[in-house]
Amino acid sequence: MKKDGHQTETPDVSHIRNVEVTHETSDISVSGVLTFVVALTVITIAIYIGMWLLFGYFQKQEAKAKPPGPMALQKGQRLPPEPRLQAAPGFGITLENGQKVNLELRKPAAEYDELNKEWSQALDGKLTDQSGKPVSMPIEEAIKKIASEGLPAKANTTPGKIQDFAVSVPTAASSGRVSEKRLQ
Repeated sequence: MKKDGHQTETPDVSHIRNVEVTHETSDISVSGVLTFVVALTVITIAIYIGMWLLFGYFQKQEAKAKPPGPMALQKGQRLPPEPRLQAAPGFGITLENGQKVNLELRKPAAEYDELNKEWSQALDGKLTDQSGKPVSMPIEEAIKKIASEGLPAKANTTPGKIQDFAVSVPTAASSGRVSEKRLQ
């Protein structure tokens, strides 16, 4: 083959023979390779058995610690923790008197409607506690009661004395250790 005026040719070496040398002992140690293969096989089998035992142990631990599947639980136990989404199973509210209102699968404004009903009962004086005692009175009745009885006076005020509305503020010169009074 000619390339750029240069000719390359592989010489014929088939006639060269060395009858005295049949195997070069320094090339590879057959006993070393066989020892390595046997050791690798033994170690692989040992690791496989060890992993099998370890996974068996993990499965036993999981079976002990894990509760049964969700289908084996009762209806109330399957519910997610509070707070729940509106209109989802288990969603509801507890009113101030302790009554529980179930709002699952109702319109989204159902919670507001229930709370609005409770607030209107409180304003009308119809709100009761768990024992049935009224805990509120109508607004008109409360206004009349305040007008007839009057508001209680502040206990520490004396007539003729001016109240001090000043606020104690730390001074910058004392690094906050001493305060001075300033009016707001």
